[in-house]
Amino acid sequence: MRDEDSVTSDATAGGLRDRIDTSRPHTARIWNYWLGGKDNYPVDEAAGEQIRQLHPGIADYALADRAFLGRAVRYLTGEVGIRQFLDIGTGLPTVDNTHQVAQSIAPDAKIVYVDNDPLVLRHAQALLTSTPEGRTDYIDADLRDVDQILETAAKTLDLTRPVALMLLGVVIFVGDDEDPYGIVRRLLDALPSGSHLVLSHTITSPAMPDVDAAVAFWNENGTPRLNQRTPQEITGFFDGLELLEPGVVSCSRWRPQDTTGEPPAEVAMFGGVGRKP
Repeated sequence: MRDEDSVTSDATAGGLRDRIDTSRPHTARIWNYWLGGKDNYPVDEAAGEQIRQLHPGIADYALADRAFLGRAVRYLTGEVGIRQFLDIGTGLPTVDNTHQVAQSIAPDAKIVYVDNDPLVLRHAQALLTSTPEGRTDYIDADLRDVDQILETAAKTLDLTRPVALMLLGVVIFVGDDEDPYGIVRRLLDALPSGSHLVLSHTITSPAMPDVDAAVAFWNENGTPRLNQRTPQEITGFFDGLELLEPGVVSCSRWRPQDTTGEPPAEVAMFGGVGRKP
């Protein structure tokens, strides 16, 4: 990490504290709680347990999503040769973050993280560690701030070379009236052939009515608001891309490491990986 670029300096720490609302649960902190992290507050733990009562398997989504990230990054780094990652909607740092997985295979990999949550920003130093050969950076921005993200990311990444665009569990915060497909398309349009999209998203399905109940509870009590989409709607984010096998599936079933037994149990977090031709 470069000291001059530290995003948690004393000058900004007070402002960050002012932006952190501990009176209402927040998705990033609940996700962190479900992953076994410590960067959450009692209000997040209470909400997380209430959601778990409505849908007992929901904490498994966080674990499945994190495992999906690891498998996708290992594939893109080790088999495809991707060396640049733009990870938007980073979330709170836990284990096996994108840079840790990528740089364990390719020490020269470069990763730019993007998030607008003040608690994530406060802990961004944990994400800005890097191998000497590689580099990591952090942008304090919203997914909707496409121009800002691309302009700032270009200071670290070479956008004329393939980039893996990571959108795990973040497009769920963009409502249909905000053109989520257009936002993803604008990001991809700025990346060259050979770039990849890695995306995961909470689904709605008649087979999982308790998921709808849990999301409804969240939208009444937490922040920010969640938007569910069907598997078919999630597949729409990959329009124009070469969708890799096995397509858009439960994150637990995207190229699982153990293929000798029964497929892993489905979770209501679906994901996929697509290549830009």
